[in-house]
Amino acid sequence: MKESEKESVKDRAEGKYHQMKGSLKEAAGKALNKPGTTLKGKAEKTAGKVQEKVGRAERSSHK
Repeated sequence: MKESEKESVKDRAEGKYHQMKGSLKEAAGKALNKPGTTLKGKAEKTAGKVQEKVGRAERSSHK
């Protein structure tokens, strides 16, 4: 596996991780009635989606 392929796999995995972590923060914020935590969770989830898409795009460009 080439270094660039490793990076795309890493980006996709980290993106999924941040999406999951963001979802948990968002749910905790809603459950505890903490809007700031809810917003931070949404932001992290969105950033994770972007990072995963970057990984997918890198993978597609290396084929």
